[in-house]
Amino acid sequence: MPTKHARDIMIPLDKYPHVPYWFTIRQAIAEMEMSTIEMKGKKSLPRAILVFDETYQLMGVVRHHDIFKGLEPDFLRTMAVQHRKQMFNLEADPNLVDLSSGKIAGAIEERANIPVSEIMQPIVSIVEYDDHLAKLIYLMITRDINLLPVIRDNNIVGVVRSIDVFHELAHVVL
Repeated sequence: MPTKHARDIMIPLDKYPHVPYWFTIRQAIAEMEMSTIEMKGKKSLPRAILVFDETYQLMGVVRHHDIFKGLEPDFLRTMAVQHRKQMFNLEADPNLVDLSSGKIAGAIEERANIPVSEIMQPIVSIVEYDDHLAKLIYLMITRDINLLPVIRDNNIVGVVRSIDVFHELAHVVL
């Protein structure tokens, strides 16, 4: 089996969802919902979106988890953990969530207007276009990340996802 490199398994930047830092959470969600990634005949939805500045420099990444946290209403964020648990304790009172859903929905709607720059995560690792599969695996393990931006001549040209690294590893093992 030939040696694999980042260039062999990356998704080109023009095929991966990305937004400018001033886009709102709502706009990022819309971009993610509209995006379908196709690799080797298999389609999937993105689990993250890249965030760029006005000079097209990569600033960060927004994952689904970041969006969930970013949409969390302020009144829940400041509420004591015990009160939060009680609010969603359906065994105590199945109507609790229904009673609060209007307030929660309104607060989520409001939070959807904040810029993605407020919820994005910094890029902790990048890889070069010619980096070996072993380096990709090492970085994903040691940095606990699922997405690696790929650069060539100091420009981002794509991303490598952990699922694509896993598929390559499966070819080696199986």
